[in-house]
Amino acid sequence: MSKIFTPTNQIRLTNVAIVRLKKGGKRFEIACYRNKVLSWRNKLEKDIDEVLQTHTVFTNVSKGQVAKKEDLIQNFGKDNHTEICKEILEKGELQVTDKERHSQIDSLFKDIATTVADKCVNPETKRPYPVSIIEKAMKDIHFSVNVNRSAKQQALDVIQMIKKEIPLERAQMRVRISLSGKDARKVRDKAIKLATSVEEENWESGTANIICLIDPGSFRHLDEMIRADSKAHGQFELLNLKEMVEGEQAL
Repeated sequence: MSKIFTPTNQIRLTNVAIVRLKKGGKRFEIACYRNKVLSWRNKLEKDIDEVLQTHTVFTNVSKGQVAKKEDLIQNFGKDNHTEICKEILEKGELQVTDKERHSQIDSLFKDIATTVADKCVNPETKRPYPVSIIEKAMKDIHFSVNVNRSAKQQALDVIQMIKKEIPLERAQMRVRISLSGKDARKVRDKAIKLATSVEEENWESGTANIICLIDPGSFRHLDEMIRADSKAHGQFELLNLKEMVEGEQAL
């Protein structure tokens, strides 16, 4: 029986996300796990082993062709595959099919709209907008999603752009929470987790009085939680809005 010969400079990989970088007239590619490339670029994933399927630089991942040592030295000034993989990961272009790209764009579009809705209010009503309203405003201004930037980064751009379409203000809500009864401390702990910061908190005769800041997107959830969990022993009210100054707090 004849044996199938596989050249030593070929590696077969399946179900990969390919990142490609052209340098010095040559093509270099790396094989990554799906959904991990953007996580690495957005600093969410810090373990390179979770991103790379193999610490190998290819000229063609699909054919399993490994880059030659002399080509790496000539174009990158080194032949350390891991270090070169990191450079390609940072500067290269993620290769995706048309179907994957459309799905990625749709998902990112919704994530951007959700982020804007969570962080902003209608200054006329002092209430957040539904995500559908933000999505419509984004479509009206023909906002173009950049798949190489995170939803949070692009949400900052969208906030400035759609102000021309709808009244919009980036703000946090300053609210007062009053809790009493035997479940007061348990409800308090759940409420604090939804706050971005606590400005005042005091306990008097078993009653908690808390003033805190929350993102607009948390308002309805917090209101419903206090109503349900405090068993009519809780009060929740909006005091005012704290407008967020650009750069004061990251999205």
